[in-house]
Amino acid sequence: MINKDQISILIVDDEEDIRDVLEIALKDIGYTVFLAENGKKAFELFKLKRPDIVITDIKMPVMDGIELLRQIKRESPATEVLMITGHGDMHLTIRSLKYEAMDFITKPVNVDILEIAIEKAIEKIVAQQKLLEYTQKLELLILEKSKLADHLSSLGLMIGTISHNIKGLLTSLDGGIYVARSGVKSKDDETIEEGFDLLEQAVDRIKKMILDILLYSKERKLNRTAIDTKIFIEQIKEIIELKLKGTKIVFICTKINFPQTMYFDKEFMLAALINILDNAIDACLADTQKKDHEIIFEISRQKDQLEILIQDNGCGMDSQTKEKIFNLFFSSKSTKGTGFGLYISNSIINQHGGSIHVTSIKGKETGFKIILPDEPK
Repeated sequence: MINKDQISILIVDDEEDIRDVLEIALKDIGYTVFLAENGKKAFELFKLKRPDIVITDIKMPVMDGIELLRQIKRESPATEVLMITGHGDMHLTIRSLKYEAMDFITKPVNVDILEIAIEKAIEKIVAQQKLLEYTQKLELLILEKSKLADHLSSLGLMIGTISHNIKGLLTSLDGGIYVARSGVKSKDDETIEEGFDLLEQAVDRIKKMILDILLYSKERKLNRTAIDTKIFIEQIKEIIELKLKGTKIVFICTKINFPQTMYFDKEFMLAALINILDNAIDACLADTQKKDHEIIFEISRQKDQLEILIQDNGCGMDSQTKEKIFNLFFSSKSTKGTGFGLYISNSIINQHGGSIHVTSIKGKETGFKIILPDEPK
């Protein structure tokens, strides 16, 4: 229950004697009281003090009680307004009730009756507050249930996607083992090497899928540190050249106008860029129209931001694929893709306050331009 000293009341009447009498009576009960002599001053005071209850005479100069009631209800519908009326003001009383006045008190004002009316107003205020709290809790509960439903839906889709990919990976492992065993039985070193290559590819895909799942499920704050750009580029180059072993794809790292130091979470950013570069490798391998393929990787400073460019001359994408590439579980690689990689890359870049812009021409090329703040804000 609200204490009376927590309730503020604005008394509005053009007769000073009535204001004084009501002020003394209500202050003695324990209420905080404000006074105004007409509707105009009352509304100015109302906007400044925000009283819980307004007690106003209907007939006043400058601005009458009906207009004051209308303006208060427009400004604050939850404020309760009690009207003071004369015996011949019944038509005005009906109008005031139409504009959502809570009650009316006839002159001469009986303080006991006024106190009862105020207590009813307080009960209504308390009920409204409880209703508001209940509504807010209900909205929060609905939001939490909605998030839970989305999470469960996402989890179900993730399990289905992972199961499908694991099935494909197991088939690849079986194939690799079968080819290797065949080579051992026939003492054919070339067949044995082919089997081990298949096994190596399958293991590499399993490792990547597990790392993507861990990144997707991991929730932690960014650990931004100063990164030596040259060392970071060399690390990227080392990883990608290892992935390109046995292919004819050329990896080009340009070092024009790159900053000496960058600020980001190295582990996360490395994962984001490698995922995009993996996508570029797959695009080049999928392209059977061109003989020569290359992937360009470039980091540069442009004014107050960093730009990271990853470009390939692989198979490219159509507009529909380009629109979906950052969607969770979307993959254009059939069983070879998990649908995690580019989604995770986009999430990491966004978490760093950056953005990814993609351009692509089907059958020709694809470019990823990553824009990041030069320094953390």
